[in-house]
Amino acid sequence: MAVYVSPGGLFGEMFVLPPPPKSYPGTSGQPPPVNPGAPTPLTETNNTLKHPTGPEYQLVVGEGTYVLRDDFQLATPPPHPSEAPIVSSNPLSTTMAPPTQGVKLTLVITSSNKAPPRLYSVDSAMNSRPNFSTYSIKEHKEQEEPRKSHDTNSKESDVVSQPLTSSSNGKTPAFGANNALLATPSVGKDPSKRKKPKTNMMKTNSTFISRMVPHEALTRRTQDRDADCILCFANINRAFQWLDLTSDSYFKAEHLTKILFTKAHMLCHDANEVTKAPNHVDIVAGSSAGDIIWYEPFSQRYNRLNKNGVINPSPVSDVKWIPGSESLFLASHMDGTLVVYDKEREDAAFNPEEEAQITPEHNSDSMEGTALRVDKSVNSKNQKTNPVAFWKLSNQRINQMAFSPDCLHLAVVSEDGSLRIIDYLKEVLLDLYPSYYGALTCCCWSPDGKYLLTGGQDDLVSIWSLADRSIVARCPGHQSWVSAVAFDPWRCDNKNYRFGSVGEDCRLLLWDFNYSMLHKPKAAATRAKSVATSAPLVRNRSETQSATRLRSNSSLTTNSTEGEDTIEHPVVSRTMTAELPPVMSKIVDDDPLCWLGFEEDCIVTSCLVGHIRIWDRPKETVNEN
Repeated sequence: MAVYVSPGGLFGEMFVLPPPPKSYPGTSGQPPPVNPGAPTPLTETNNTLKHPTGPEYQLVVGEGTYVLRDDFQLATPPPHPSEAPIVSSNPLSTTMAPPTQGVKLTLVITSSNKAPPRLYSVDSAMNSRPNFSTYSIKEHKEQEEPRKSHDTNSKESDVVSQPLTSSSNGKTPAFGANNALLATPSVGKDPSKRKKPKTNMMKTNSTFISRMVPHEALTRRTQDRDADCILCFANINRAFQWLDLTSDSYFKAEHLTKILFTKAHMLCHDANEVTKAPNHVDIVAGSSAGDIIWYEPFSQRYNRLNKNGVINPSPVSDVKWIPGSESLFLASHMDGTLVVYDKEREDAAFNPEEEAQITPEHNSDSMEGTALRVDKSVNSKNQKTNPVAFWKLSNQRINQMAFSPDCLHLAVVSEDGSLRIIDYLKEVLLDLYPSYYGALTCCCWSPDGKYLLTGGQDDLVSIWSLADRSIVARCPGHQSWVSAVAFDPWRCDNKNYRFGSVGEDCRLLLWDFNYSMLHKPKAAATRAKSVATSAPLVRNRSETQSATRLRSNSSLTTNSTEGEDTIEHPVVSRTMTAELPPVMSKIVDDDPLCWLGFEEDCIVTSCLVGHIRIWDRPKETVNEN
């Protein structure tokens, strides 16, 4: 610990400088060089794989014990020689580090045998209600029925946990279906007919990519892999690796391919579930430079979009393929914009169109509050080049977004502490919910679309019911910021839910949630009695929206005037909200965790410095659906 003594001497003021952080943001966990100011050693390392055992590598939950199977350590690449960081010896230096989001994973199973249970589905155009599977995880024979809504106008059959239906005719329209300029012919499941990126990554002379490192036995490994294997795409520093997490070969720890970028770091990525096939996967990845790549790993080809930030120069914080689309994807940029790209279109410099709209009606000079500015609509007639659509949501960073299972809504969480619900098909902002404190960092929909999870800088996981337009419960348990939340679809049915969360406290928490088992706080029960005597509130919605969303007389809307279309909801006190304790909490890594995923036979976590840990489920309790 460094001590600074002022010129007044030992009897003058003395300041104690804080110790350096455990993880060094500019170098992804690498400590500074021995000699301050000296360049970081350019040493190349390989991935490692361990199989530690012992009680500290087990997760004990009600259904059994999860045991650590594999512990991968991804190799952190050294900086590119042209971009070697200048390390300051001053621990109070305010030098801006490049944006980073830790090691994120995209897991792809090309076989349909291990697809997660789909609790939300619509059978035909004549059926407007979701078809819930009879799959159940109930561990008790008797279980309470869900509580009824407190809305004085709701029917007896309406419950708070009613899911959002997809549409009045049972089919969800495609994004941009009303614009003939966006129509693209479907090529079916034949991967040989699918369009592939143009540029060969092995032969490219682009300065954006430093080099491509394929495994020496790449062809044999891809041909001999199991049909149900889990393919993993992971970013760490300036490297982007393709791995096979379930291989039994000697090369399991080694990458299939590794891409090293010159300046940019990949921050987020996603796989297209529509176009994936045993020998074809479409990956989009967003970078710290704002560039986005469309990458097909089997052919080793790529396209580069938003080149040099021609459309938006700010870093990409999240990217998702639009549900049901083979070519359109949505990227969130750190300047608070959402941009729809077409992987097959060329880019052009973007200027907001003259008919840009502010929805709902708010001051166009301010992006604070509930404004959503459509700078280019998906229905625009100018669709020769990217972007397909351009929406300005906020002046602060967007952290994550998630599409609902009914393919109608988009949840967005941002640095301003807001959860926004958007009807992305109509380009309309529906609701805005605030965090209890600080920014919201992550979000996730339940498999049936009834609930939405958020995590944030308030160290809380929050459960929201979008049908009831209210917060359902807050989930304390973390001791630092929550970095990722996810539902376990293999332990969810239409009443019971299992979800997990990880945070910067290095903890993995598991939760079991059933709405009928929540205990309403006394303050909320007293409030409900007084609200029930007031006149019912009416919310102006379109026919489709009013048919799929329930009104509520909760404290979120008690301050609204009759007939007002309430968009922004106030913070609900913790004394008015139920709290849900975790069923398991354990420190599972030495470094902050940043990603969580559930598979049929395992739980997968990753941390800031490249640890990927795979936890086997209890063998005797794996559900057969």
